Amino acid sequence: MQDSSPARDIIFISHATPEDNDFTVWLASRLQADGFEVWIDKHALIGGEKFWQEIDLTIRNKAIKVLLVYSQNICFQKQPGNLKEGIEKEKSMAESIAKTNGLKDFLILLNIDGSAYNLFIGADMLNQIPFYDNWAGGYSQLLKKFDKDDITPKNVPVGDFAKWYEDEYILNSGVKAMHELYYDSCWPIPDLPPTIYIYSFATDSIANIIQQQLPYPAGKITNFITSFYDTQAFEVEVDGILGPINYREKFEIKVSDVVAGIGGESFPTARDTQNHFKYLLNRIFHIIMRNRHLSWYRMANKNLAYFFTARMLGKPVKFQYSFRSKKAKKTKALYGRYLSNCWHFALSSKPVLLPQIAFSFKSHIVFTEDGENLWDDKDKMHSARRKKGRMMFNEDWRDMLIAFLHALCQGGDSVKIQLSPSFELSLKPWTNIYHSDFGYTEPKELDRHNILDIENGFSDEDGDELEPVEVENA
Repeated sequence: MQDSSPARDIIFISHATPEDNDFTVWLASRLQADGFEVWIDKHALIGGEKFWQEIDLTIRNKAIKVLLVYSQNICFQKQPGNLKEGIEKEKSMAESIAKTNGLKDFLILLNIDGSAYNLFIGADMLNQIPFYDNWAGGYSQLLKKFDKDDITPKNVPVGDFAKWYEDEYILNSGVKAMHELYYDSCWPIPDLPPTIYIYSFATDSIANIIQQQLPYPAGKITNFITSFYDTQAFEVEVDGILGPINYREKFEIKVSDVVAGIGGESFPTARDTQNHFKYLLNRIFHIIMRNRHLSWYRMANKNLAYFFTARMLGKPVKFQYSFRSKKAKKTKALYGRYLSNCWHFALSSKPVLLPQIAFSFKSHIVFTEDGENLWDDKDKMHSARRKKGRMMFNEDWRDMLIAFLHALCQGGDSVKIQLSPSFELSLKPWTNIYHSDFGYTEPKELDRHNILDIENGFSDEDGDELEPVEVENA
């Protein structure tokens, strides 16, 4: 008969230290976030001594499941049949307690690297859950097993675990006192004309004609056009005839009022002006990309991801960082070979108003058949993005972002675009820069995982799956 003592409510996680630390902390954080009470050897995780008495008492009296992180790392020198001492002790204790108390499936193996199912005697007889293809998929199967065995969350607060992670695990995993420069993902807009103009037209189609033919960037929402261009009438060509088109209404709004959230009770309200202003900034960014002949793809969240094709760029980009003591230029490729095809660094943007007016970037990887044409297989794209992304570290993403901005300069020292007859916007090829008295020694192992991601190594939480679209002529 299975022991149903209420004292057994802890999920015990056994793992090889330090090789499988990242997965173990990721798993513990997911379980804690879902309300389960979890035990992991925190002392061993940060390089301390194992407390065998606590381990024994926890498995013996409190654990309702023992999860063994199953990989080649549990074996001494990765030789099957030769378990490490700590793993052997915890496994043997779990098997003994399960037999004594009639605990069915008390020990569960979580296979994280596709290891053979017989790394030790009896392993092939135990319940094994595969995590090696996808951490999130394995976790989903684990929760289903818990539900089948009537193991329910206890709604345990995550505060203690989160505090330990911040104060102990991170602190002892590479953060040290050192002076470093950091670059964020916001491209600051240093200066803009003081006023935007919102024009209303009789129909949406007229507004569309204005947007397409205006020589300056214009945002469009239904029958409204927003621009820094101040005019009494718009000269456009319709059916081969050039002539003026008058607007119905014109609103002058200070950019400072837009940012401060000041607006009227009727149109344009503060929300109206901010929406129209953001559409204008989006249009400015799009025209910068379009004028440099970049390709782009519409994602599931409707944003566009822009990238350089092999034909457009031709070779790796030379660039330099603004505050480095050594002014030697670096070189970074924004595309390359992937299997028999090509990968490309891509960038999407959304405007932000606070704490500064800026383009906020998100980096992506996209894949083409020949350096030009996107893969049609959406699932194949998603899988390749994760696999390729796992081999790229913070330094790689930062260098590609800065190289991308330098490439937009087309040999100059800034990215320029005319916003009105009297104003040219000039953007430097760097994001915001911060000085810090602390730094992080980044691991270089290619099999490293980001323990904060829901999926192993690469997360698409924002629903930004890339979908191919025709290149617009906008």
